[in-house]
Amino acid sequence: MNSEHIMILSRLATGSIAAFLSILLWSKTRDTAWMFVIIGVIVICGETIFQTLKAFGIVRADLLAFSGVSVFELVLTNLPIIFFAVAFLIMFFRRALR
Repeated sequence: MNSEHIMILSRLATGSIAAFLSILLWSKTRDTAWMFVIIGVIVICGETIFQTLKAFGIVRADLLAFSGVSVFELVLTNLPIIFFAVAFLIMFFRRALR
């Protein structure tokens, strides 16, 4: 087992735990900011699964590419950060308007 396999397995394990816990939290909260954080964590887990499938050659990322960059990978990489930013923005305005 090489270092790439260890990295994939560790990301899958920690991502699965985080996604499971976020889904548990999702059923307990209806707070908008927390919902965006939870969705961001789930998208990160989906991105890890996609990267794993790509590493094993099961899926191809280059089906939809723009200037040599896979649009699907670009979206999956940046979407969690966007969700986190929206959550932080909601919390900022919630605190600032108090």
